[in-house]
Amino acid sequence: MSNNDNNIEKRSFEAFINAIGSEIEQAQVRLISAANAQMLFHYWKMGNYILYHQNRQGWGSKVIKKLAQAIRFNYPEKKGYSIRNLAYMCQFARSYPLGTLQSFVETDVKLTNPSVRKITDAIQSLNNVPFMQEPLAQIQSSSNKEVAIAQEPLAQIQDVSQTVAAVYQMPIEDMEKLFMSSPVARINWASHVIILNSSLPSGVEYWYMKQSVEMGWSSNVLKMQIENKLYKRQINSQKVNNFTATLPAPQSDLANYLLKDPYIFDLAGAKERADERDIEEQLVKHVTRYLLEMGNGFAFVARQKHFQIGDSDFYADLILYNIKLHAYVVVELKATPFKPEYAGQLNFYINVVDDKLRGENDNKTIGLLLCKGKDEIVAQYALTGYDQPIGISDYQLSKAVPENLKSALPSIEQVEEELTILLDNEKKKQK
Repeated sequence: MSNNDNNIEKRSFEAFINAIGSEIEQAQVRLISAANAQMLFHYWKMGNYILYHQNRQGWGSKVIKKLAQAIRFNYPEKKGYSIRNLAYMCQFARSYPLGTLQSFVETDVKLTNPSVRKITDAIQSLNNVPFMQEPLAQIQSSSNKEVAIAQEPLAQIQDVSQTVAAVYQMPIEDMEKLFMSSPVARINWASHVIILNSSLPSGVEYWYMKQSVEMGWSSNVLKMQIENKLYKRQINSQKVNNFTATLPAPQSDLANYLLKDPYIFDLAGAKERADERDIEEQLVKHVTRYLLEMGNGFAFVARQKHFQIGDSDFYADLILYNIKLHAYVVVELKATPFKPEYAGQLNFYINVVDDKLRGENDNKTIGLLLCKGKDEIVAQYALTGYDQPIGISDYQLSKAVPENLKSALPSIEQVEEELTILLDNEKKKQK
């Protein structure tokens, strides 16, 4: 071993190894992503191929069962070709013909800077896209009589890629490029199955796909968000805020887009086993934690943040920072229906955070008031005259908790009654 080898600095070598390790990990992620996209494209081609021949040959649904049996017999080592999965492949191909994929790609460009209005318009446009013809109908309606496939309509069974290319009258390479450019290629198959089972309009399917990619959702999280009607809560709800009057246009649009109404907090907690006392003690922390249901770009700053103003002590329930908004977000949680004085209290905390925490590169601090119900007219009136940006939303406590926790959890009604008491007690402890 040379002196140079012996003289390698430990710190430099560790940094060298860490850099190599990071590259390996990133490469693995890229390979997995590429493999997933290729598998999806394969499933899409298979679905189109089966649909074509079903229609061409007049085969009924039983052909799927026979096909699954034949694949299992001839290729026993190949997984993923069950009756159920082959049926999903057909549904996958039927749901996302080339025209729909192209519309998704074009919508991506339009929504670089999302807002509620932009997304609503885009979703409506996608929902109104005429449902594309199935493969056989496309062939039969083709006006290009010079295409060989139109003259000889695949009487013989041909290669899958060749057949699909002929159906759409596009080279398979171009078809693959379009598929890979769409959000369809960027989520896993389990997530697609959930979306296919959801019976959502095409535009809403697109939105959930985009959210899955941006948020890094697992298929289970995606299922939960669909069941909790996230699209309706974030896009289709009548939100109460004064963002337009208090924030410049780009930021007000984004703030309104990120706001949900209602928020849903799942109190099934951080532990698989928990007794009643533990759950009660951790309730506020659980609620705080699940405020990150707010979405991508939010970072936790502080809970029960102490501010000494004059001779008095004040405690803000929760302070977050949103990276996209470049702004602090002060959250006040109330276990009672909205009262106008709540807006005044939140406005006070916004002023304090602006003074004590906000830096010169930060935008205006935003306030979010979460209440157990509200009269929207009263709430909107209450915001009139405030110069600080404030949003008011309801919140709900999820009743969907694991069976092993049900016996330990207090009732939802008890939780709602005790939430205010718990918040007050924690404030007193910190004084």
